[in-house]
Amino acid sequence: MEKNKTRNADIFFQLTKRHLLVFFGNKIRVMYTLLVPVIIFAVYILFLRDMELMSIQSALMQIGLAEPDMRDAMDTVIVDREFWNLTEALVDSWMISGIIGLSVITVSLQANTIIVEDKEKGVNRDFASSPIHKNVLIGSYFFYNFIVTALICFIFFLVCLIYLAAMGEFIIGFANVLTVFAVMLYSTVTTTLMTVFICSFVKTEATMMSVVAVFSTAIGFLIGAYMPLGMLPVWVQGICGLIPGTYSCALLRYGFMETPILELTRYVSTIPALGGETGLIETLTGNFGYNLNFFGVSVTPSFQALALAVFTILFLLLNIGVGKQLADVLGMTKKMKKKKNK
Repeated sequence: MEKNKTRNADIFFQLTKRHLLVFFGNKIRVMYTLLVPVIIFAVYILFLRDMELMSIQSALMQIGLAEPDMRDAMDTVIVDREFWNLTEALVDSWMISGIIGLSVITVSLQANTIIVEDKEKGVNRDFASSPIHKNVLIGSYFFYNFIVTALICFIFFLVCLIYLAAMGEFIIGFANVLTVFAVMLYSTVTTTLMTVFICSFVKTEATMMSVVAVFSTAIGFLIGAYMPLGMLPVWVQGICGLIPGTYSCALLRYGFMETPILELTRYVSTIPALGGETGLIETLTGNFGYNLNFFGVSVTPSFQALALAVFTILFLLLNIGVGKQLADVLGMTKKMKKKKNK
């Protein structure tokens, strides 16, 4: 029995190593997987960042705290450099956390191309005809996907921290960095279970590319990565609440935006003209959908973490439930199964 367990563990790690070598052996695929979040980030910096800052100015104008040309009128009470540094840090932190939440999903989907390739090329048929237990094979795919997704997202996370430092906006504390990293790993577990379950039914690379294209295009809006969920129709918000990435994004934002909000609150309290303006911070955070809200019910971080746990258990059970389907998809035909049973 012990020998069996040791043998299965050895096969599990050998298969995981094999998947990793195949993935990282294809330099174009690795570059494309890395470039997806980087391109989205570049689009934000080049085109969307100024628009987000303009929306901040518009929100402040609505509550009478800004003039139309406040960024140029240096005699305006809240136009000094510190205010805009903190505001820009708030905006960048909001968008970066959304892109990281999106990247966890897109990278995990890209990693699943190995599973689909193995199906299409018949590699899994060789695995299935060997004395490798199907659960060991399936488990190796999950573990491989988790490693790739976590590693690439961590690299992008470092790129984001370098960007914040270069912009003079690196004000998040060490505890916040650890929080973001922990949420990223937590989200990766849930996302890996979700994407492998979805892609277990995909049998060709052409279909896989379509799935990746559709998800990459739509999922960013549905999890609130690009815009606050409050801007979407109510029925669409209901759909968003059924996607794990929505809660990942929200938790990442609590980690990224906590310090900028605290610093901005501190700054406001030092300005006599703004000290009593409690609506300022609420307006800024509300403008970016910092607090998750569905059908008028506020979802706190603890419930967001609980929601991710529920999704993790749900997709784990779904993957176990379709174990036979996964075995069929992995190349084990009915004839082969009969032979193996005999």
